[in-house]
Amino acid sequence: MVYESSPVAIIVFALMVVGTIGLSFYLGARARSSAGYFAAGGSIHWFVNGIAFAGDYLSAASFLGICGMIAFYGFDGFLYSIGYLAGWLVALLVIAEPLKRLGKYTFADALASKFKSEGIRTAAGFSTLVVSLVYLVPQMVGAGALVKPLLGLQYWQGVVLVGSIVVIIVVTAGMVSTTYVQFLKGGLLVIFSLILTILVLNRGMNVSQEGPRSIPQRITLDSNQKKLVDGVPLGLGKDQRNVQPVGRVLELPEGRVGTGPLGPFSFLTQLSGSTIELSQTTKSTVDGSPVVEYAPRVVKGDSMMAPGNLPTFKGIRDDQWFPKLDFISLMLALFGGTASLPHILIRYYTVKDQVSARKSTIVGIGAIGFFYMLTLYIGFGAMVSGALDPSDSNMAAPLLAQSFSELLFAGVSAIAFTTVLGTVSGLIVAAGGCVAHDFVGGMLGLKLSDQQLIRVAKISSVAIGSLAILSGLAFEGMNVSYLVGWAFAIAASANLPALLMLLFWKGTTKQGIVAGVLVGTITSVLWIAVCPEMYKNLYGWDPKAAWVPFSQPGLVTIPLSFLVITVVSWSSRESRKA
Repeated sequence: MVYESSPVAIIVFALMVVGTIGLSFYLGARARSSAGYFAAGGSIHWFVNGIAFAGDYLSAASFLGICGMIAFYGFDGFLYSIGYLAGWLVALLVIAEPLKRLGKYTFADALASKFKSEGIRTAAGFSTLVVSLVYLVPQMVGAGALVKPLLGLQYWQGVVLVGSIVVIIVVTAGMVSTTYVQFLKGGLLVIFSLILTILVLNRGMNVSQEGPRSIPQRITLDSNQKKLVDGVPLGLGKDQRNVQPVGRVLELPEGRVGTGPLGPFSFLTQLSGSTIELSQTTKSTVDGSPVVEYAPRVVKGDSMMAPGNLPTFKGIRDDQWFPKLDFISLMLALFGGTASLPHILIRYYTVKDQVSARKSTIVGIGAIGFFYMLTLYIGFGAMVSGALDPSDSNMAAPLLAQSFSELLFAGVSAIAFTTVLGTVSGLIVAAGGCVAHDFVGGMLGLKLSDQQLIRVAKISSVAIGSLAILSGLAFEGMNVSYLVGWAFAIAASANLPALLMLLFWKGTTKQGIVAGVLVGTITSVLWIAVCPEMYKNLYGWDPKAAWVPFSQPGLVTIPLSFLVITVVSWSSRESRKA
């Protein structure tokens, strides 16, 4: 699929970016103190903060990744939505009010509050940086994928553009502008998703007149990294795709050729009885050149309405218990990761009190839950739209919008772009605040003024933004939801056990907290580094040679962190008694 820029899309995008940066400069005047820069001075209204929760949390993984997964693999993508939403129960019932009571600027404040320990602050700061950097990767991947059809740019140009804009937003006003960018983005994302869902239901489903395809399409890279389609040079550069769109209905129930407008339940019923053509991607090497082949894949609607289609989820349908571990591990990470993400946790410090923190969480859950219900229809609507790009699952939702109108495509793409901006801004604020507040002001013990702390945070933000850009370039092509699953696993392994043990076990010691955070962070990162998915997609090696049997670490590393905190706390108490 050759993406061409649209004048309408460029105008809408430019207005969105200029408006966002203008808002940042305007609000920058309100961020003169460290409290204003890192936590918006605790002055954000609980409703605004709740919608900002949604804007912060509904990242590129939620809009681009989940919709793409549903479009290509059916219900498996929606399982991510369920896991993401379920994690908010932990945040509401366990984390929200105690965290607001314990902290001031960062997650490390809460962990270090009881013991006044710089060791805890350093360990928590380390985990915050790692989680933030890993979470930044899928956001940058989504940004690069999105800019191709929106502006007609190459992938790397989109990644650099997003990284630069976000650094400007963070450096100008910190958490103040970030909050209002996330508030606007969260509200607009839900509204546009609702519009897209209504259009999908109103269009219904229609049988394609072209009939099924049988000839696979090949894309190869020659020695100069130029794309070839079936041996013919494209001359479009490494990041362009020129394959036929997929996602066509081959057969409807009762032999009909069209359904007309459908309701929410009848849409799912018709889909379950349909036959749909998607694509199967195969990667290989021919004469020393990488080859990607997109072969037609005919699927039944009822099979797409059941779990087990995603390659990493195929074990769900297996009679053996071991193949199910990857899925169980992912769900455990998603459930525990929400209440452990640094950029989500710092939002509790932007409101004035614990009651406001609870109200914010309830508003956020409502907005997030409603959006995730809409992703089911957007994803399935893209599946039968005939507009899917088989070479990039992340583009399912924007291309679905384009199948209705160029203006809707421009609007949805611009909203998706601000989705990336809002989430990346929150992550960089969390990471920059961690460097300034926890490392420089805490571990190093430097007594800095408010202005000096802000200056350190801004310099750190530029460095972290640069790392995010480089990481986004390295992981091109991977589904963003899958990448986010790793960030959740690291957060749930490093932060959640320490926070829960601190709140609910009086025997927890500072040595136990430090050990648990470090072990959870390091082991989960190492597990991901040597897992089958990394072997296959990043290193280009045989995934069967991976050091670990499945790709999601949470099932091992989360219990390990709890165990380490328990054992080290017990040992340190006993040594003090002796």
